[in-house]
Amino acid sequence: MKSNSPLSCQPKMSPWGVFVLTVCRWLDSDYRREDLPDPSQLPEKVNWQRTLPFIFLHLGCLAVFWVGISPVAAGAAVFLYLIRMFAITGFYHRYFSHKTFKTSRAVQFAFAVLGNSSMQRGPLWWAATHRHHHKHSDHEEDIHSPVISGFVWSHIGWLTSMKNFPTSYKSIPDLSKYPELVFLNRYDQTVPFAYGLLMLAIGWVLETFFPALGLTVGQFFIWTFFISTTVLLHGTLFINSLAHVWGRRRYETDDDSRNSWLLTFITLGEGWHNNHHRYPHSVRQGFRWWELDMTYYGLKFLSWTGLIWDLRAVPKAVIEEGLPSQQRSA
Repeated sequence: MKSNSPLSCQPKMSPWGVFVLTVCRWLDSDYRREDLPDPSQLPEKVNWQRTLPFIFLHLGCLAVFWVGISPVAAGAAVFLYLIRMFAITGFYHRYFSHKTFKTSRAVQFAFAVLGNSSMQRGPLWWAATHRHHHKHSDHEEDIHSPVISGFVWSHIGWLTSMKNFPTSYKSIPDLSKYPELVFLNRYDQTVPFAYGLLMLAIGWVLETFFPALGLTVGQFFIWTFFISTTVLLHGTLFINSLAHVWGRRRYETDDDSRNSWLLTFITLGEGWHNNHHRYPHSVRQGFRWWELDMTYYGLKFLSWTGLIWDLRAVPKAVIEEGLPSQQRSA
């Protein structure tokens, strides 16, 4: 009996055909072929060809044993980790995904480019995927729930599945109306490639014209591109995985989200994940004064400059809901 499953309907391809298809998908994340099944209908399994850029990113870190370390290269890697993490947490997450504040078209594009340099795909894919997560958090349709799919799959496995590569543009009509964001999202390897070239160029300038710094172009490139980007990627992914299995729960949400001091330091404030799942519409995730939230402080500073505005606060009722009963107002 002939099967009508997506896999059985997929035509057999030669190695050259697979290579061409893979390259087309690398260069254009919206690339489709009419004779192939809809990727969203495929089973959850690793697609090694499509995942090669991420494998390359991790393998590149091993070159540190060849190039070594210098204080300047390591310092630059930390600095670039912090500013790009802010672009992810402040804009990819709190702006594009949840619209917790308003900004201009130019500023949203600038931070979309900065976030895209982190090799976490385009801002529209990121926002659509995250909105889907909140709609189905820790339930069967959640694509990266450690409760449903296990820790490893929720951390990195889901990111390697062809099923999860397409962007659900229907989930983000408020964002897909901007052609510059659609372009950035569609050709999402362009900015990381340009970022890598920029790191090589800066490394060459520093090695050539500032020899007293004692670094090589290889050191600068490996630390600022490979190591900084890889650590940043896993820091972000820990919120999908670890923040749903480890930490404390202040609110009884319809998922397994947790608050974690450790993840807060790694992600500039995203560790207050149970707070966030209770009220995702707030620009602030550290609901108490003592809950460190560096992303919020950065966004607050940007609001003072006029670059962003209308920051959405946490309602008083939500704050009081998380207090012990004896501390709640009558």
